[in-house]
Amino acid sequence: MCLAIPGQVIEIVDDANRLAKVDVAGVRRNVSIGLLDGEDGGVVPGDWVLIHVGFAISKVDEEEARATRDLLVRMGADYEQELEELKASVIE
Repeated sequence: MCLAIPGQVIEIVDDANRLAKVDVAGVRRNVSIGLLDGEDGGVVPGDWVLIHVGFAISKVDEEEARATRDLLVRMGADYEQELEELKASVIE
């Protein structure tokens, strides 16, 4: 199952390639912010985004990010699988 999972932007790591480092449940990975509006994806460190297959697909507020995460945690194994796949992924 593929899910969009919430992550918090830690830093913009590559403006030219539109990459940001995000934290998802303690796992930090680079994701593309190229699908979001604006030159910088419209995101700054501290913002929350929903991530799907290495791409930030939408910007959300903290309340929505927490609600989404709580729902995913209740789903159990599917969320754990997404986290394991995120841990194994690398975008540089």
